[in-house]
Amino acid sequence: MSPADDDTSLQIDDSWLGRVLNGLGEPLDDLGKLGGRDPLPVELPKVNPLRRRPVSAPLDVGVRAINTMLTLGKGQRVGLFAGSGVGKSVLLGMITRQTKADVVVVGLIGERGREVQEFILHSLGEEGLRKAVVVVAPANESPLMRMKATELCHSIATYFRDQGKDVLLLVDSLTRYAMAQREIALALGEPPATKGYPPSVFGMLPELVESAGNGESERGSLSALYTVLAEGDDQQDPIVDCARAILDGHIVLSRRLADVGHYPAIDIASSVSRCMTQVTDKSHQQAARQLKEYYSTYEKIKELIPLGGYTPGMDLKTDQSVQLAPAIEKFLRQDVGQGAELEQCLVDLRSIIR
Repeated sequence: MSPADDDTSLQIDDSWLGRVLNGLGEPLDDLGKLGGRDPLPVELPKVNPLRRRPVSAPLDVGVRAINTMLTLGKGQRVGLFAGSGVGKSVLLGMITRQTKADVVVVGLIGERGREVQEFILHSLGEEGLRKAVVVVAPANESPLMRMKATELCHSIATYFRDQGKDVLLLVDSLTRYAMAQREIALALGEPPATKGYPPSVFGMLPELVESAGNGESERGSLSALYTVLAEGDDQQDPIVDCARAILDGHIVLSRRLADVGHYPAIDIASSVSRCMTQVTDKSHQQAARQLKEYYSTYEKIKELIPLGGYTPGMDLKTDQSVQLAPAIEKFLRQDVGQGAELEQCLVDLRSIIR
């Protein structure tokens, strides 16, 4: 029996856009049963690594600090790393509204049920929901449902990618997926290893992440953003460490910056985009390196200035860093409702460096 003849298999097409569903593909929005003409694969899709189209075009996410200092590419998979309450979900909402994509697939996995409606109303909005598919498995769902929902997100995103569309996949959060697998594996008797996580968790995470990204076709792209919870702000947490190794970049949100009202609280010194050199020109890369250098130099001596430990005229680079610090801080901050197009961001970056 083919998948199309199986009554239990899901059928998908463009009619899924604008819908909210659970991990089994059942609608939660009271808008009727989901239809479709194409079978949706049950297993995570796999792409031959030699045929996967490389990341070659920049992705405008509408966040100034990311567009200039951590430029992303279409087809890149990135993690947002932070402890609880530092602004991961808010930043994810900003990216959702600002990114230019044909289809947005959102997975709200293991998070508070209250946030589901808020994300749909405030982050997506009516216009954003029209081109989105939202898959929901709140914290009170079973571990199996949380895992199914995460895998369903990836299947839906790859379907639209293979239709030739530019797709943005957002998963909040990858850590809850790992925790769900931990619960199941421990219940089945698998021995705990690193920080209570059994070995199967560290085998399933790469399999999940590798199903995202670009496919074999010249048309269509799939860019993925995963939030990763650093428990206790520990950047050496096993899931954080594993995600950092398998993703194409990581954006670290700092509690220190959040505590002083610096939003988005992106620590540009600790973050990296591994595809930035593939999607930017030499002048952009040089300007970003210079700004990062000024930022890091100022951070080192910032606490000494009120104590009289800094004397102007002793070191040219330090003097320049202190002079540029207010402009750099203003450049890296951005209001939640404010947009920032890539081209304008580059103009602003070069004007600061000059």
